[in-house]
Amino acid sequence: MTSIKIPSPLRVYTDNQAQINVSGSDVGAALIDLVTQYPELKQHLFNGDDLRNFVNVFIDDEDIRFLDGLKTEITAEDNLRIIPSIAGGVS
Repeated sequence: MTSIKIPSPLRVYTDNQAQINVSGSDVGAALIDLVTQYPELKQHLFNGDDLRNFVNVFIDDEDIRFLDGLKTEITAEDNLRIIPSIAGGVS
């Protein structure tokens, strides 16, 4: 079963679990399974049907934006990671 590593700031929505097992044949289906299990996560990951701009998803070390995005196929052995972008500061 595919697993998704949850970043610390989002663990409050997953009962403090750092890794969640999900099902699905592509990244989008896996993320839908994740937010089905933990509905409060949806608003933090998605804007409608699209990932929010500041949410990055990796399969191992590959950014899905450079693959097929949410349609990137996955296998049970794949490990997904959600990595929120960090921005800020003063110029």
